[in-house]
Amino acid sequence: MAKLFAADSWIVLDDVQFTRRDYQHRARLADLHDPARQQWLTIPTHLPNGRPTLIRDARIDDPALACRRTAGMLRQHYGFSPHWPALAKALGPVLDAFTTGRTATVAEISTRVLLDLLGWKGQILTSSQLPSRPGRSVRLADLSAATGARAYLCGTGGMTYLDPAPFAARNVAVTPFRPPLISICSSGRQLSALWALLALGPAALADRLQALAADHTVLQPAA
Repeated sequence: MAKLFAADSWIVLDDVQFTRRDYQHRARLADLHDPARQQWLTIPTHLPNGRPTLIRDARIDDPALACRRTAGMLRQHYGFSPHWPALAKALGPVLDAFTTGRTATVAEISTRVLLDLLGWKGQILTSSQLPSRPGRSVRLADLSAATGARAYLCGTGGMTYLDPAPFAARNVAVTPFRPPLISICSSGRQLSALWALLALGPAALADRLQALAADHTVLQPAA
């Protein structure tokens, strides 16, 4: 969430292969007072085309049940937070998204809701509607260039495999995004952003993310 908040554009990658047991259909919810206590929130997902199924084509198993379970787990973990009313008021579109039967729709709308609560002003695009070539790094470079971006924010994991050459060819800098090791929560990279939102409140969390985005010691061009 911190990396996304620091970006001007978010491209929803909907036309690549769905990956099971990844964050595409699940997230770790942390106890509000003890974030070391965690529980997976998973949207059971069916792949109609088997392993090659694209993210946009993945289907929710029993959407009504998944919706009720999601709403119940969120209230169980965070209903007693003083900031719960703000989230509860915004949850309507997320819960309504389950009726589409599409895992990707729930994932995208839930992220949009978080960004709206934090006051993010960037643009949201979809990869399937932008021109790009196959190949992991080539695709990302093409998508970045299609937005007119001058830099691609890359997480520490992505830096281990990313090929900078396609980006250089498109005049797009690769910028490593490295949040401070001691930040909102030491295990924050593993948790849903809901923990920080409900622990700090939307305004306080937005202030911290804004400070992080503006910290030029965090965003440095790759060598």
